[in-house]
Amino acid sequence: MISRRRLALLAIALPAVFALPALAAKFTPADLIAAQKTGKPVLVEITATWCPTCKAQKAVLGELDKQARFKNFVKLEVDFDNQKSDVQALKATMQSTLIVFKGDKEMGRLVGDAKQQSIEALLAKAL
Repeated sequence: MISRRRLALLAIALPAVFALPALAAKFTPADLIAAQKTGKPVLVEITATWCPTCKAQKAVLGELDKQARFKNFVKLEVDFDNQKSDVQALKATMQSTLIVFKGDKEMGRLVGDAKQQSIEALLAKAL
């Protein structure tokens, strides 16, 4: 039998163990404009389901999302295979592209790089 105390500790600990990083919303140009008007930093992820670099970037972004300074990013995800016009409008040439905005100004982009140090430096440009 589980004691009340042990049950209470589990109730506190389990949400932290299974906490998921904030998921990116599906990109639309209107959502980008709305996100830019919030005053929060914006991250646009151009990804593909088959892309190993994209998966690695998502893992790093999930870890960075745990840091207080990166919590307020608005995240939008562009499907490289199914949103070709959006990919072109963002002037991206390949999946695994990360773009950060501060207001309506692009502050930087990273292509094909999943190193935590690189992604962290990119996100910091939008703060």
